[in-house]
Amino acid sequence: MADATNKFAVHFSTTLVLNETEIRALDALVGYGDDAFLAAFKEKLGAAYIRDHESGLRSAFDAIRRDVLPALRGIDQVRKDLRDVQLKRFEAAQEARKNG
Repeated sequence: MADATNKFAVHFSTTLVLNETEIRALDALVGYGDDAFLAAFKEKLGAAYIRDHESGLRSAFDAIRRDVLPALRGIDQVRKDLRDVQLKRFEAAQEARKNG
């Protein structure tokens, strides 16, 4: 005889577009760590509201660290690379002027 199992799931997600300033703010926020952030939140704003959201906050912080912050490091690297190229061009122009 056949056996069937029915499952039903509803999932929601949000795509959030952030600019660099907002990403750096997230970096500062998650930099405190989950436990320190939660302790400060509870101390200043009370534990009642955040209690039901602790696991979601920890998951969000993990996702930010995993997916968002590496992009920020990439932005920093691109800026450094552009500065290096600009410096090399400047030095080459100085040398060209010097050698006339």
